[in-house]
Amino acid sequence: MKLQFAERPERSLARQVILPLAAVVVTLGITSTAVVGAGANPLTAFRKILFTPLSSRFGWFEMLVSATPLILTGTAVVVAFSCGYYSIGAEGQLTAGAITATWVGIRLGGWPTPLAIVAMVGAGALGGVLWALPPALLRVRFGIDEVVTTLLLNPVATLVVSGLLNGPWRNSTTHYPESDPIAGPARLPRLFDRSRLHLGLILAVAVAVAVWFVLSRTVTGLRARAIGQAAHAARFAGLRVERTMLGAALASGAIAGLAGMNDVAGTQFKLSEGLADGKGYTGIVIATLAGLTIVGVVGGAILLGLVKMGSTSASRSLGVPSQIAEIITGCLLLVTVALMVLKRYRIRLVRGGGRR
Repeated sequence: MKLQFAERPERSLARQVILPLAAVVVTLGITSTAVVGAGANPLTAFRKILFTPLSSRFGWFEMLVSATPLILTGTAVVVAFSCGYYSIGAEGQLTAGAITATWVGIRLGGWPTPLAIVAMVGAGALGGVLWALPPALLRVRFGIDEVVTTLLLNPVATLVVSGLLNGPWRNSTTHYPESDPIAGPARLPRLFDRSRLHLGLILAVAVAVAVWFVLSRTVTGLRARAIGQAAHAARFAGLRVERTMLGAALASGAIAGLAGMNDVAGTQFKLSEGLADGKGYTGIVIATLAGLTIVGVVGGAILLGLVKMGSTSASRSLGVPSQIAEIITGCLLLVTVALMVLKRYRIRLVRGGGRR
């Protein structure tokens, strides 16, 4: 008797919707053991995490602030994965974008705000592109696995930040290991008074919509998806696989770099250690949960933004460890990957020569 995986002949829309929801439910069930271990009631804790932030204007705005960089990193992963380029480097590309945006932002004093924001956007995207370029070239020129190279570059970006902040970029006033603040014109304008919600949310949604349009409504997107599904067949059909894959890798890096710029220009106004805070890896969770769909990415980003915001509330009121958000995120990735197998394969129990 053994389990056999048979590929499903069709892709059911209902299955694509139900399986991510099932992943969320299973994740909450598994992580409830951590809540019980902390001495709290899981139902009370999850109510605090998932519903309490939505009871106030402040909670809604903070949830969207947390979701904004996740929309960008999730979209970056969708761009790369859709073309069959399995980059794990959004974390490093985000950090590189934050570095270049900080370097530019410090020097924008006296600029008109619109021009300064355009410069910040360009700097953030450029940083992500530069960090994405080496592993992309290694992949398309020499066939070196991008999973390994992009992953290994993530801690390198962290070390670069640490070296800068403990050396030439150390704050000139406080002497703390953080950069000088960026200039006022380089800061993203607030969307509402007495809130931290800023222009970065509109930018993130605009990027997500643009990516959706390109992938689903243009010839370029069709080529990218064809290469992602069957690179050898696409090459046989005359598509320029390496060129398309390189473009997808760099576009993904640019979008991840914008997430770093978003944090520097929208919330922190300086470069500090730990700025990435796992947002690049969380983007992989979101894109996987969304089945590489842009609508799903936006929804997943809002969900995990809510979890992050609510975990802080639950930690204060119930004594639940603040790391519960990271536990939920990591568990969600594992559960999603496991359940996504069911979207493509049917599991059959085979006994001897027959089936049961």
